[in-house]
Amino acid sequence: MSTGTTAVWGRVQQQDFRSRVRGALLGGAIGDALGAPVTGLSLEEVRALYGDEGLTGFAAADGGRRGAVTAVTQLTLFTVDGLIRAQVRRDTGAWHPPTDVHRAHLRWAATQSAWGPDERREDNGWLAGEEWLYARRAPTKECLAGFGDATMGTLAAPKNPSARDSAALTRSAPFGLLVGWEPQLVLQLAVECAAHTHGHATAQLAAGAFALLVHALARGETLDGSVQHALALLAGRPGGEQVCDALRQALGSVRQGIPGPALIEALGDTDSAEEVLAVGLYCALVGEDVQHGLRLAVNHSGPSAATGAVCGALLGALHGETALPPGWLAELEGRPTVLELADDFAMEMTQGPALHSPAAAAPGWLARYPRA
Repeated sequence: MSTGTTAVWGRVQQQDFRSRVRGALLGGAIGDALGAPVTGLSLEEVRALYGDEGLTGFAAADGGRRGAVTAVTQLTLFTVDGLIRAQVRRDTGAWHPPTDVHRAHLRWAATQSAWGPDERREDNGWLAGEEWLYARRAPTKECLAGFGDATMGTLAAPKNPSARDSAALTRSAPFGLLVGWEPQLVLQLAVECAAHTHGHATAQLAAGAFALLVHALARGETLDGSVQHALALLAGRPGGEQVCDALRQALGSVRQGIPGPALIEALGDTDSAEEVLAVGLYCALVGEDVQHGLRLAVNHSGPSAATGAVCGALLGALHGETALPPGWLAELEGRPTVLELADDFAMEMTQGPALHSPAAAAPGWLARYPRA
């Protein structure tokens, strides 16, 4: 697989890119954690619990902890880990990113059944050694089944052939952070990796569309411009009609009145991938700032953790980490891990040859991201 153009990085570009990587990963995690306590509740139930304005900040979720993330964030982090490992393994001539991402998600699957890290597995790398990740946080049955054995789903033979929910979509923001890749290749990689757990073309292309949006934003495009680019690349793809319709409906809803739950739920209130994408995108488009956008994204009768995660990743990639609410960042579960992984990703993408090329190797990098 060729990655197309190769980026040349100046200091200012590196700093901007790192800020957008941090923003996308932290923003997605904040949206996930914000929406987790109200996922599965109707808007009336949300208001009964939190008042007429609904949820305005972190509330107690898993085990009574505020700011706790779900499997959405766990899987996203392992997606990043897999992409770094793919770059490291490229030096060996073993260049197949879908395989490395799949192996990373198998490491996530181990966290859902093991008590803690297996220190005997030297090839696990550092992320699989983070003890806080060894917790079940509402993983979908599609992900548990898809990563339940070592067989990798492919476009020709996907796992869960009829799965159309949003679990492949919500872990796909990291593909968009491959800013040195051509958009067509970002789309292809996201779709291939969605097939690891989701066989429905709409779920796969929604994941690809989300990656394309993040990719354009990370390259400095506007949010509206990123949607237009995605629509152009999705046009004519089998199964892409529903995703394109969802993107257009999100754009059209911006002009239909004051943002609120009625407009959001008109875009969809199920966990189908295209509806989650539409809601997350709409809230990012109309949010006055990150905080406002995320509050819109979780206060409705749909899958709030998923829509919050999509909205947060888009706004974080658009504005960078400095736009994220400091109070929410301070309470976010796993924040040090997210930051460390984001910085490793930015380092790998901008300085990879200096870290692990045949002619040079940074001490410890291959221990963090083993080639095995």
